[in-house]
Formats: sequence, C-alpha cells, structure tokens
Amino acid sequence: MGRAAFTGRLLPKGEALPPIDPLILSQSRVGFSFLALLVALLISRGWRRIQLPAADMGRMLVLGILGVAVSNYFYYLAIQRTNVGTAIIVQYTAPVWVLMYTVARGQQKATVPRVAAVGLAITGIALVLGIVSGKGLRLDMIGVGAAMLAAFSFAFDNVYGHNLLQRHDRWTVLLYTIFSAFLFWTIVNPPWKIVAAHYSGAQWLFLLVFSLVSVLAPFSFYFAGLQHLEPTRAIVVSCLEPVFSILIAAAVLGEVMRPVQALGIVLVLGAIVIVQLPDRRLSEGIRVIEPIE
Repeated sequence: MGRAAFTGRLLPKGEALPPIDPLILSQSRVGFSFLALLVALLISRGWRRIQLPAADMGRMLVLGILGVAVSNYFYYLAIQRTNVGTAIIVQYTAPVWVLMYTVARGQQKATVPRVAAVGLAITGIALVLGIVSGKGLRLDMIGVGAAMLAAFSFAFDNVYGHNLLQRHDRWTVLLYTIFSAFLFWTIVNPPWKIVAAHYSGAQWLFLLVFSLVSVLAPFSFYFAGLQHLEPTRAIVVSCLEPVFSILIAAAVLGEVMRPVQALGIVLVLGAIVIVQLPDRRLSEGIRVIEPIE
C-alpha cells in the first residue's frame, strides 16, 4: 500500500501521496490500531473483561516495547543504513534464534525437519529478494547490527507472545501489546511533533487505512496462530510475508517477478509444509504434548 500510494498507483488520477516520515508512520500504525481495537472491545465486552492484573500488565509492556516497537525501530534503521533486501534477510534469521532458544530450553528438539525448514525458509527469502549472489546486499556495521537486533526482537515477540497467549484471550493481549508500542512511540515522538508536520487529509486517511490493514488485521491473525502453533512453526510460516510482497507487487503494481524469485517462493512454501508435518512419534500412535512457551 505504501509503495502504491507514494508512486501514484493508489490514488485517483495517478496522483502520488507526499512521503510520510517513517517514525510517524510507525507511530500512527499502532496509534490508530489501538484506538480502533479499544473502541471495538469496549463496545463488545466492556471494560471489566479487558482488564489485566498489574503483573501481566508489566509483561504486556515488555512485549509491546521489546517485541513490537523495538523491532519496528531497528528494522527502519537497518533500511536507512543499508537497503530493504539486507534488512529483511537479516531480520528473517529470526526462525534460527527461535529454534535455538526453544532447543536450549528443552522445549523442542532440533529434529531434521525443523532445521531443514528453517534453512529452506531463509534460503527462499534470499532468493525471493535476489540477494543470494551478494549483489543486493549493502553491508554497513550499524545497519546490519540494527537488522540483527530487529531479528532478535522479532524472535522474542514470537516466544514471549506465545507464552502470554496461553493465559489470556488474544484480543486482550493484542490490545495491550499495541498500546505498549503506542506508549513507547508517544514518549519518543510527542504528539505535538506530529501536528507540526501539517499532514494533509489524504495523508491522514492513508495512515488510518494503512494502520488497520498493516497492523490490526495481520496482528489479529498472527496472534490467533500463536495460540495454536508452537513458536518455530509460527515464525517459519511468517516467512511468507516477503513472498506475498513480491506476488502482490507483481500482480497490482506490475513489478516483474524473476524465475529465481519463483524458486525462492517454492522453497519457502516447502519449508512451511515441512515444519507443519506431525512429529514421527505422533504418527506411531504416541500422543506427545511438547512443553512450549
């Protein structure tokens, strides 16, 4: 949506939307999403059903800041210092860190299918982005470091978020997670700075729609997935994000998809199939419930 709006592909008569500062884009995404979800939950459930104990509120703050806001910030910093391809491929090493963490904690075993799925997913993303040869990489110590921190934050979001979703309704977790991220951005960038930017009505409308489509909707689905999938499976499936970006850009914006990108898409799909296969012990009739966090 951002690419379409800023290049004149989204607005009528081919008009292009003036650029919006990435910081305000990040802040408005969680701000509008939080307000929309808060109103919806207050109407449908009432305040008492979305209240949390103080201890869990602290955990929500940790998830929202370290798992959402920090990931967002370092990802944009990585793009600024390097490029989109480098930032994404480093950030999407997150499945490796999730697998290593869960194995180290004894929550999962480093089985051949799991390791193969993680490897295939990362290789597939590299092919989709066209940076396997290294031509699409732009190495910068600060940029790569920021992308790695974004990867750690993304991995933390999956593991810690899954833990909270085992104890609370996903809508409540989503509400407080988005609120925590919004609170963080409000401290970093006070509201009067946004007002001083003097954005047009079209820009504010874009920010509203973009927030609901790029944060509220996908986070709702992703949190629902985390309730039913262990972290490694969930984060490998999330590797479809750059795949869909390429496919939608090709279908809607007319961008060309090369054969190597098609191969990358196949590898990512293969990784998702492999990681979802049932454990061999289950196929032998032994019911096993793995401890997951």
